[in-house]
Amino acid sequence: MIPWLKMSDPPDAFPPVSRALEDPDGLLCAGGDLVPERMLAAYRRGLFPWYAAGQPILWWSPDPRMVLFPDELRVSRSLRKSLRNRGYRVTFDQAFAEVVSQCADSGARAFEGTWISPDMHAAYVELHRRGHAHSVEVWCEERLAGGLYGLELGRAFFGESMFSNETDASKVALFHQVAALRDRGVEIIDCQVASEHLFSLGARLIARSEFIARLERAIPPTAVLAAQADHRTAR
Repeated sequence: MIPWLKMSDPPDAFPPVSRALEDPDGLLCAGGDLVPERMLAAYRRGLFPWYAAGQPILWWSPDPRMVLFPDELRVSRSLRKSLRNRGYRVTFDQAFAEVVSQCADSGARAFEGTWISPDMHAAYVELHRRGHAHSVEVWCEERLAGGLYGLELGRAFFGESMFSNETDASKVALFHQVAALRDRGVEIIDCQVASEHLFSLGARLIARSEFIARLERAIPPTAVLAAQADHRTAR
């Protein structure tokens, strides 16, 4: 039976991640809500929310876990050509909400439905407002051609989604994001679930136990507390 979180439960009231071993896809629990405090507590534990319309909130921790180490990004010849010749303009955190919307509406998601529901969209926008979630935008003239978004906590970045409306635009976003994260000392980029596309970019699978151990080293408790204090001060 899947453990159930109540909205009245403390934000960090998740079962031990080791219990997800009982599910091959890493489903740990269901329920709760998407308030920032619960979302941050989940990511620090190696969990993320992922559910379809009509389902309760489902919290996952796959084993193995797909990750990208910044120094292992694979830049293909075609991507190098796009970086040189396509004339894209890249910005950071300039159109966060639009990037999330484009991720929800791009490709097959536009026809099959998306896990980026209005509630999920609102949750990540709030995390962005509090300084935890970030976006990269790739522009073709004044039009948004591609981008990605995710959360940065301590020395870890949790990639959520990306989209591309022009050749290699999402890869260009990833290239610039990885460079910026490397400059800030980020050690690991969480890609969540394996795909051939991610493998082609240099991502690889590691055991969940290793992933959790790396998160514990990369995200000191003060990483979240300091950002929350900054938010309270700003208000």
